[in-house]
Amino acid sequence: MRSAIVWHCQGNLEVRVLIEAEPLTLMDEHWQNQARKPESGGILLGYRRGAHLHVTIATAPQIGDQRWRYLFKRSARYHQEIALRQWNASDEKIDYLGEWHTHPQRYPSPSGTDLSEWRKISGLRQSPMVFVIMGWGGELWLGLSRGQEIDQCVALSTYG
Repeated sequence: MRSAIVWHCQGNLEVRVLIEAEPLTLMDEHWQNQARKPESGGILLGYRRGAHLHVTIATAPQIGDQRWRYLFKRSARYHQEIALRQWNASDEKIDYLGEWHTHPQRYPSPSGTDLSEWRKISGLRQSPMVFVIMGWGGELWLGLSRGQEIDQCVALSTYG
């Protein structure tokens, strides 16, 4: 099992993002480490603690998601149902924090399509959103929205 990671994000505010081991392990199960594997993805759920984000849950690909080698389109229905169940079970404390998906690259970076979609998501929310891309060897790219801007974050430490 992978260790939790703390990320440092700079912008107008200094923000830390903690991603627990469990969502990282779920993402690890979907590496695109073979030519026949399509992109995978889901949503990130957890807590907002002031300016900081604490990711505790990632959803796996669901029925209705569209998956190709170089593209993932998330269907809202089942991911939203999971988010709503978690929100209700947590007395309305667990929040939708962002999105994750894989890329068939060793060192992933966002495509123009990724940035465009993330800006749409960020435009609907007042709070910062986190976006994660996982490469084919488990390497991670993490970005945080500040309005329409997406700033890349840096891993500070692991624990667990």
